Amino acid sequence: MSEMAVTVAAGALRPCSGVSPAALGTSHIRPAVALGGWRALAPAAPAMLRLSSPSVRVPRAASPAAVEDGSSSNTDTVPTPKVILDQDSDPDATIVEITLGDRLGDLLDTMSALKNLGLNVVKASVCLDSTGKHIKLAITKLSTGRKIADPELLEAVRLTIINNMIQYHPEASSQLALGATFGIEPPIEQVDLDIATHIDIYDDGPDRSLLVVETADRPGLLVDLVKIIDDINITVQSGEFDTEGLLAKAKFHVSYRGKPLIKALQQVLANSLRYFLRRPTTEEASF
Repeated sequence: MSEMAVTVAAGALRPCSGVSPAALGTSHIRPAVALGGWRALAPAAPAMLRLSSPSVRVPRAASPAAVEDGSSSNTDTVPTPKVILDQDSDPDATIVEITLGDRLGDLLDTMSALKNLGLNVVKASVCLDSTGKHIKLAITKLSTGRKIADPELLEAVRLTIINNMIQYHPEASSQLALGATFGIEPPIEQVDLDIATHIDIYDDGPDRSLLVVETADRPGLLVDLVKIIDDINITVQSGEFDTEGLLAKAKFHVSYRGKPLIKALQQVLANSLRYFLRRPTTEEASF
């Protein structure tokens, strides 16, 4: 893979210490600051994230039977797959963290697939803790050299990584909600949306609020959440989107005209999200 900007050295394992500029070899980068806001979404944005859409192409692994320099053993308990998209830790790059116990290898095919999305992996690190091996990638857009501000592209990154994880580690399919879309074995456990969905909004300083959403995962969820927020004229400054097994967990720093959300607007936002995420009734589903 001579065209790749970086590879993860197998012997460079270290204890995990969290995502930081120093850990990623970017200690010269200034402390994180509020971003200028994610790009506004077009009305048809959610439909573009479906796998069958030609607008957003999710690169697939080169060979479903291959193992991406890792183990695909099914002889023990399958760990919970995790993919984290972090827009807070580095002002100049999107940080992606990928975990599947100790089964992941160097992810060269995944990094190549990200390059096919017009992205560049500028830094990579590997660390170990009690939960397994964590691979962290600092990603920028090839065209601008800056972090990803487009929710559609962020979702394409997430789907690309999960798709490749399932292709190289089929045992992860039954542990992911997206296994029903990409994998050969859909998850056995079904998430009760009424129980799994939680929405909380907190004050987060003088100029923004913190929105926390936890719900069942599905393709296009990141784009849909950002679109709902944008439809209320609320600005998403930065945030983090975690895929953890069957669940998705989003933390968005949001503001309205440069100020935190007042209580009434918090209620409007929470109600809009609950309406979108709630379980449809039998009557609604029949139309």
